[in-house]
Amino acid sequence: MESSSSERAPAGPVVRAERVTRVHRDGRRELKSLDQVSLTVSAGEVVAVTGPSGAGKTSLLHILGGLDTGYRGRAWVAGTDWRTLHGSERARFRRRACGFVVQGLGLLPQATAAENIEVPLLLDGVAPGARRTRVAEALALVGLADQGAKLPDQLSGGQQQRVAIARALVNGPALILADEPTGSLDSATAASVVRLLLSAARERGAAVVLVTHDPQVARHADAVARLRSGRLDTPVRESPKE
Repeated sequence: MESSSSERAPAGPVVRAERVTRVHRDGRRELKSLDQVSLTVSAGEVVAVTGPSGAGKTSLLHILGGLDTGYRGRAWVAGTDWRTLHGSERARFRRRACGFVVQGLGLLPQATAAENIEVPLLLDGVAPGARRTRVAEALALVGLADQGAKLPDQLSGGQQQRVAIARALVNGPALILADEPTGSLDSATAASVVRLLLSAARERGAAVVLVTHDPQVARHADAVARLRSGRLDTPVRESPKE
């Protein structure tokens, strides 16, 4: 599947975060979900972020994906500083540079698998013929070439997750952000889904930041870092897989 993103940086890390701090207010109290977090992720590299609930993992993904602006520090994707983008320009860059695999999948229940995958292309104004071609390629990539006409409730949980992965990849993004992508799957299905996601991303040179509670998922990454009370350990860039 050919990338449509002109935003992909020609060199350097795909993701760079420097001293990112996110503060939430609870009455008079300030609560730091992220505290001086720095991170780099290169093209084709998978970094797993682990840690307990409430440690700031989802907050980090939202900042890296340009969904949150209320933070201190700097965050770049594909060489572009999120702070330089606003409004429709920011949304356009996000669509082209970032693919999201979220908890709960976010599939439209009355749309077919193919139509769900097509959504980012529709938003980006891609021509109908190109949309059909790229959706077919994405379905084939995740092993669902013959399932495109089915609604989500006609698919298994693992197949639904594959649709979500295909949707995240269809625009050829520089960065894939995955938030607990296997949380609702059994262990065997989870393993196959994670292998599929990471293989597809690596083959296309996308960086992946993967949030997970599951050590069996994290072991597939190239580096693992742990968030503790908003502070991120330096990623260990030695794959723990055997």
